[in-house]
Amino acid sequence: MKIGIVCYPTFGGSGVVATELGKALAKADHKIHFITYSQPTRLDFFNENLFYHEVDIRSYPLFEYPPYELALASKMVDVVKYEKLDLLHVHYAIPHASAAYMAKQILKTEGINIPIVTTLHGTDITLVGKDPSYAPVVTFSINESDGVTAVSDDLKKDTYQHFKILKDIAVIPNFIDLERFKKQKKEHFKKAICPNNEKLIVHTSNFRKVKRVDDVVRIFNKMRQHVPAKLLLVGDGPERSNIEALCRELGTCDDIRFLGKLEAVEEVLSVADLFIMPSEKESFGLAALEAMACEVPVISTNAGGLPELNINGKTGFLSKVGDIDDMTKNALHILNDSNLHTFKHNALARAKEFDITNIMPMYEDFYRDILKAQKEPQTI
Repeated sequence: MKIGIVCYPTFGGSGVVATELGKALAKADHKIHFITYSQPTRLDFFNENLFYHEVDIRSYPLFEYPPYELALASKMVDVVKYEKLDLLHVHYAIPHASAAYMAKQILKTEGINIPIVTTLHGTDITLVGKDPSYAPVVTFSINESDGVTAVSDDLKKDTYQHFKILKDIAVIPNFIDLERFKKQKKEHFKKAICPNNEKLIVHTSNFRKVKRVDDVVRIFNKMRQHVPAKLLLVGDGPERSNIEALCRELGTCDDIRFLGKLEAVEEVLSVADLFIMPSEKESFGLAALEAMACEVPVISTNAGGLPELNINGKTGFLSKVGDIDDMTKNALHILNDSNLHTFKHNALARAKEFDITNIMPMYEDFYRDILKAQKEPQTI
């Protein structure tokens, strides 16, 4: 198949999933054409089946903001026509699904019918999509897609609850590349961070309020009163200055390191003993899955799709949002030397269920079903 993939090229979950899916499909001999405004961060290797098409965003004095959606739709039209694509797969509803609909209508006038698959990832539904400024367009774009998928049952339920969706939504969960995300021998790094065999705690996110990074620091502060520990914070975002101030207030600065955005996060996860995700909302929890693949148990909230990934009492523990005391208690239980090995083993076993080799065929089958439906005669 010749597939166009439209995504955000950033470190966010939707962009990561879209890029990794495209790379896997290319290895399976499909022709994959990425269409976005800059090269995706995870598009980091050469393959004869991978192509990148940059959206040309031009600024004119008339426009206060460059009209990206129009430029994107035009680029989709161009790539579909000249690369003879079979299907467009757009990740994140805003503005990709609406731009794809516009491209589809333009192509129809030239006798080309391109099916569109839209994958919902989370904040495009739970946060941005609910904004009254965008909700009508989001609803319309989803309903006009030829196929719709969501990354968790919780997100599917959320979408039906908040939008008048008439389409069936298939759940295809996020996935992990176990060739990349696996425990590596990085003992020298662990020794440098934890010279006295302290337990190493890790959190990765985009440091937005919904991630509740302040809860991570408060949990860590309570934990280290019972067990020697260090905390690595991976990522960056609008809450970083507030988190730095909280570290100073609690006197934890000597035991916390801010690592910023890291491409090779698996190297850090390889030496971690525990991963903390106290998010207010997570449609799936890709960062937690990456940790589990590196044999790291997870302390998380029971929000969104997290209970579908993190099995309470087995791969880690679930707590109510904001329940710092319960998360601290559970973290100390896992870090007990008599328990830690079992939790690490269970985390890896669970991650293997989401291996990309298990999930990618679900997308391939979905594509084929959409293409087959397009060829069938329409009944009136």
